[in-house]
Amino acid sequence: MKRLLTLLVAVGACSYATAESTQLYWGDTHLHTSNSFDVYLFGTPASTLDTAYRFAKGLPVISPTTGMRWQLSEPLDFLVIADHAEMMGTIPRMLDGEPLLASTKSGKVLGKIGGKKSAKELLDVYSLIVQAGSGIKNSAGLSGKDIYQDLHGGEKRRSTWDDHIQTADRYNAPGVFTTFIGWEWSATPKGGNLHRVVFTPEDATVASQFLPYSTLESSDPKDLWKWLDKTSKKTGADFLAIPHNPNVSLGQMFPLVTQKGDAIDEAYAGARMRWEKVIETTQIKGDSEAHPLLSPTDEFADFETFSFLLSPDGRVAEPDEGDYVRSGLKRGLELRRKIGVNPYQAGMIGSTDSHTGLSAVEENNFSGKGQKDSDPVSREKPTGIGSSRGWDMGAAGYVAVWAEENSRDAIFAAFKRKEVYATTGPRIQLRFFGGFDFEQADVNADDPATVGYQKGVPMGGDLTQAPKGKAPTFLVQAIKDPREANLDRIQIVKAWVDSHGKSHEKIYDVALSDGRQDGAQAVGNTVDLKTGKYSNSIGDEKLTALWRDPDFDARHAALYYARVLQIPTPRYSLFDAIALGIDPKATGRPATIQERVYGSPIWYSP
Repeated sequence: MKRLLTLLVAVGACSYATAESTQLYWGDTHLHTSNSFDVYLFGTPASTLDTAYRFAKGLPVISPTTGMRWQLSEPLDFLVIADHAEMMGTIPRMLDGEPLLASTKSGKVLGKIGGKKSAKELLDVYSLIVQAGSGIKNSAGLSGKDIYQDLHGGEKRRSTWDDHIQTADRYNAPGVFTTFIGWEWSATPKGGNLHRVVFTPEDATVASQFLPYSTLESSDPKDLWKWLDKTSKKTGADFLAIPHNPNVSLGQMFPLVTQKGDAIDEAYAGARMRWEKVIETTQIKGDSEAHPLLSPTDEFADFETFSFLLSPDGRVAEPDEGDYVRSGLKRGLELRRKIGVNPYQAGMIGSTDSHTGLSAVEENNFSGKGQKDSDPVSREKPTGIGSSRGWDMGAAGYVAVWAEENSRDAIFAAFKRKEVYATTGPRIQLRFFGGFDFEQADVNADDPATVGYQKGVPMGGDLTQAPKGKAPTFLVQAIKDPREANLDRIQIVKAWVDSHGKSHEKIYDVALSDGRQDGAQAVGNTVDLKTGKYSNSIGDEKLTALWRDPDFDARHAALYYARVLQIPTPRYSLFDAIALGIDPKATGRPATIQERVYGSPIWYSP
């Protein structure tokens, strides 16, 4: 049962919308409650589905980690509670004495150890399960097979799943607040993260026809895609699978070969692109857009870099081209030229991966990754994720969706056409369109989106066969979050393959605040390190640009995406340092950061 060990240690063509019909909606597609075994056993047993939904709707709740009142500054529009499929909800039910679980061999042993549910007892239960899953001889005589049969297999998860899907339906309010039924497939081969969040637009009636597929069934993504295909045909359900944390995948998230060592081929690419339309680019366990060693000419690539593997031995991951989204997108262009299909043509989103049940990622309102980093004092200590401390976690992120309405079908459709983007936290409004007929006058349109949809394609779209003598032109607009900092700049990141099939990248500053003409000139920094306050005396509230690729070669496939940076603002660790009366350097993280959004790419194919 090696899969059990690695799990426990780690824990298309489409039609486009119109400017008149799309609205911007904000959500989190990656939230955990105590139905996730790690949340429960690491000391957060009171994180309920109801608390998670109520918090996301903007209501005040009692934090499951601190016991204090907590509330979002502004509600979310949609939410996916994505508890781990592995042993979903069975640990708390077993310790509560449910006969189906407590009467098994594993239930009797673990129930005796964790009977009082103290923090130490819960960790002892966790440790014994890890030992059993790893094949380590233990005094209880438990094996990985015992754990699987007693706490996971068959219908063991059914009552939890039924409650999960019925609660999602109960909170779903089309037009007001949308809930999606989902879970997390938590594969961690070789200690690298290959997790996927899976969600569906269907209701509980459809979702009751299956149980979530888990890594205890298979840790190979190809098997997950096969299950999705089989289940879709059987039930009529549609699904999306969202990879997350490629930054700690040990090069496996954007591979050149499959887990079995076969070369990536057309069949692999087709299956992956059917189900995996987007990738989670930023979240609490670090930012995965780029890495400074992989993109040495990008001065902003070293942002919330996190390299701690999901293992207890303190290992860190060296950056690999298979780990980061930008290098993965480039690799996709290379593979397209080689095999005729791009397996990594994915849009970009953010979400939290919070294990507190709270989607709270504002720098001044961050609830932490989990129990071990839920307050400033605890963030000085190890988190249990490799050798990381609490301050190594980043307060990120959310996903923004341009959809016709706030409903399951409309938001899901926006994900499938990739008209979505990632934010590290601030709710910056981003429009990004590409085409061949945009003119400078279009920048001054009352609503750039109107002309954007008329003359081009939005983020996530495709351009083909450039007209003779024309280069792709991009219309981009960014508007600051009204409660947040001003904007520093808009950049367009371009990647392409040359005639030899080698990929390249280049970053263009297309709009700079404060009338600057040179992107090398920094916007400045107004943050007071003694108080954590900053001023919007620098930067702009809105930036708009029309940009034509000056280096375009119609023979070469390319992609383009917008990156928007805020002016520098305080990182949450600075607020902690001020409150604790310590030097901000003691946190091991920068005192200030430049929050950002990443638009989904637009692809050009010759």
